[in-house]
Amino acid sequence: MADNKYKLQVSDIRDLVKPMGYCIASDRITVDGAKVGFMYREEREDEDDSGWRFLAGDETDEYLDDQQHFMMFDVNYIANLDEAIIPYLKYRKGSELERVEGSDKFTRYCE
Repeated sequence: MADNKYKLQVSDIRDLVKPMGYCIASDRITVDGAKVGFMYREEREDEDDSGWRFLAGDETDEYLDDQQHFMMFDVNYIANLDEAIIPYLKYRKGSELERVEGSDKFTRYCE
């Protein structure tokens, strides 16, 4: 993660959450600095995977289809970018949450 394209440098990371493994996050969050707009937890891919996936929520289908726009990060890194996610990290797999517009609260996602 030494690449300067990321919004937050390693030297700026604080320990905000207990180690829980890696997550996958959109460049909209980690590079562009957008807040987490949508988060969900799926089945772990391996024992180091938290299952959490983080999106800004404004990514187009074309953007989502390009794996180059996503990277694995420690969950704590994403918490440093957007502390509003912290209370929800204890939610179980199958959880889908979206940010309540204009707030630091998330609600269960319903299509």
